[in-house]
Amino acid sequence: MTRSERLEVVAAVLLATATIATAWAAYQSRQWTGAQAHEYSVGTASRIAENRAAALANRQVQIDVATFVQWIDARRQGDAALARFYRTRFRPEFEPAFASWLATRPLEDPEAPETPFVMPDYRLAATAEAERLEATAAAASERAADANERAGDYLLAVVLFASALFFAGVSTRLEAARVRRVVLGLGCAVLVVTAVWIATFPVELTPNG
Repeated sequence: MTRSERLEVVAAVLLATATIATAWAAYQSRQWTGAQAHEYSVGTASRIAENRAAALANRQVQIDVATFVQWIDARRQGDAALARFYRTRFRPEFEPAFASWLATRPLEDPEAPETPFVMPDYRLAATAEAERLEATAAAASERAADANERAGDYLLAVVLFASALFFAGVSTRLEAARVRRVVLGLGCAVLVVTAVWIATFPVELTPNG
């Protein structure tokens, strides 16, 4: 095999390899873009649900505060029947905190907590759900940012592999063997370095959408 024929073989191998590598990098860039969109969707849905849960928690707090204030007023007025009326209308989530607060003898002990709302027992399921959804949304946003960065890296790899294709194509039109070797060497170097670089990337194969 002559030197010219060997260079033709190298050019053909470089063309084929760079073409496959370009297609793979483009596919991965698209997959990571899809993953980014999916995570943004998850984050947006979680934010919406979080706002709903937070709004519900706020309404429940308002109800608890209103019934508690009415109970306090009835106690101060000495109206036991009215106090019992409001007491029976406390929400179930408010009852444990109210009972714990009463156990501190707040009406006699000035050092007792001022209201049941500062008691550790006062926990709302809606608030806990809002916090969970906030954490879910934050995690999804972080994953989306990572996916966006990875999609950009793969897109850069597409450009680099395309440059290797360019070198391989140009080499076939050159007459001087020395120049052809230099151009093919550059193409091979770009191909190998880029391939080694993207070998460190995670791969996304899960369909998104």
